[in-house]
Amino acid sequence: MFWSASPAATPPGAHRRASLDDATEKATNAAGWVEENWATWLTSALQIALIIIIAVILRHVIRRTITKLIERMNRTATAAQGTALGGLLVNAERRRQRSEAIGSVLRSVASFVIMGTAALTVLSVLKINLAPLLASAGVAGVAIGFGARNLVTDFLSGVFMILEDQYGVGDEIDAGVATGTVVEVGLRVTKLRGPNGAIWYIRNGEVKRIGNLSQGWSTATVDVMIAPDQDLDRAREIITATGEEMSKAEPWNEQLWEAVEVLGLSEVHLDSVTITVSAKTMPGKAPGIERELRWRIKKALDTEGITLAPRPLSTEEEPPTPDPSAAVAAPSALASPTSPQSLATTPIPPPNLGK
Repeated sequence: MFWSASPAATPPGAHRRASLDDATEKATNAAGWVEENWATWLTSALQIALIIIIAVILRHVIRRTITKLIERMNRTATAAQGTALGGLLVNAERRRQRSEAIGSVLRSVASFVIMGTAALTVLSVLKINLAPLLASAGVAGVAIGFGARNLVTDFLSGVFMILEDQYGVGDEIDAGVATGTVVEVGLRVTKLRGPNGAIWYIRNGEVKRIGNLSQGWSTATVDVMIAPDQDLDRAREIITATGEEMSKAEPWNEQLWEAVEVLGLSEVHLDSVTITVSAKTMPGKAPGIERELRWRIKKALDTEGITLAPRPLSTEEEPPTPDPSAAVAAPSALASPTSPQSLATTPIPPPNLGK
């Protein structure tokens, strides 16, 4: 018969002492780990704080410098607006919108570059591998570029239009898809007011060519059609005198930059001859000068008894010529009684009413 010794009973406080020992050991290890790494943490925190402070200060200084520069440009344009030459060559609203757009672009670029560089520097201080992040950002940038390529095209086109000063507020332009007066120039959309008052919103990326009618000078051209039997020399004298009189009257004396010139005959027809009149004008003032010049020339020619020629009908207005064959019936073999077809036909016998 075998006897086995029973295990000794565990003292009541043994488990509590073991748990307390484990907690003490863990706390000691944690304190040692903190003691070993606190210097590194403090150094990293100070570096991150210094990077953020420098980035914020640098961003504020650069944005404030750009804002001051834009304000100075606007003050210069406003001061020049009060002078005679400045009122002719400087458009304060155009300069203001152009400078504001350029300032907005510069401030956005400065903020993006400074804060982006600061963020990457903070991540490098935290020992984060930037290679996967940069690769993901590159892939996301390519995807966004393909998805929003029209938006990017509009934005870049607007930036270059503003930087090159292709047109501005108040200019009369021909953008291909629409023609009118520039109301607002944005980085993505240009707003035009058409001749009938309609507002056109044109995406900058869709503009392939620009015809600016308000830069430098404009040309007013008027065609005067008179009867061919009239005295052409007398008509030339009347038109020249009318142009000289108009160039001395207000407000046309400021809008006409050169004397009204009679260029000569541009068209000669059997029922009319066309005399072309031209004048160099202030930018954007050619349509008004053309209307006033037509008015004055018409009154002067009527006073002197020079007869104007009727306007010839264009090709679209000429009445259509009737087709002479439209009233002629198509030929038929049965129309001739001697034709074989007519001889071969048998007339229908009349009914016998007597039976």
